[in-house]
Amino acid sequence: MTTQAPLRIDFVSDVVCPWCVIGMKSLEQALAALGDDVAADWHFHPFELNPGMAPEGENAAEHVARKYGRPPEAGEAAREHIKTMGEQLGFRFKGGREAMIWNTHDCHRLLHWAEKAGKAHALKTALFEAHFSRGEPLNAPETLVAAASMAGLDAGAAREVLASGRYADEVNAAQRWWREEQDVHAVPAIIFNGKYAVMGGQPPATFAKVIRRILAGEV
Repeated sequence: MTTQAPLRIDFVSDVVCPWCVIGMKSLEQALAALGDDVAADWHFHPFELNPGMAPEGENAAEHVARKYGRPPEAGEAAREHIKTMGEQLGFRFKGGREAMIWNTHDCHRLLHWAEKAGKAHALKTALFEAHFSRGEPLNAPETLVAAASMAGLDAGAAREVLASGRYADEVNAAQRWWREEQDVHAVPAIIFNGKYAVMGGQPPATFAKVIRRILAGEV
């Protein structure tokens, strides 16, 4: 019998970050290619890209143009590039000029709760699909409750977490720790075994190469 090598994965990301989708799906493919050699232990951590965003959200194209000073045509090219990358990884980005970006604090509160139940990976996937593939509003509690249900969590309990404001302090503390203590200022940030960081939406081959080197003790 082959003994699987344990690999802790700390995945720091935001729900409205398309490169975080690319990073997660790419890493999933890399782990699938490595097969039974690795026992992946995923942990998801919050990083709000826009903590001050109003509850009603903002048009995504306008937000990116304003925040990064990019002309509209550059934003369109970037969206098409991300859409193509998503297709290659089996993920659909709906996109379009009508796409919105949202305040994600409630998403991260729900993810913190899901992490405690061992369902954060499934919930992260469901939230990514709700936002990017279907264009559902992340400021609507029912969107988040439906995602929780899809992830195998109790819908009533999810609704209660959202209504209560629970885990806000824990989410804020975790974000401060990653920013201030671990110097994470961009996402996705993927840390293997608490030591080796890979930034951004790297291709599956890159993740696989890094993981093989970690398991072989070469880094």
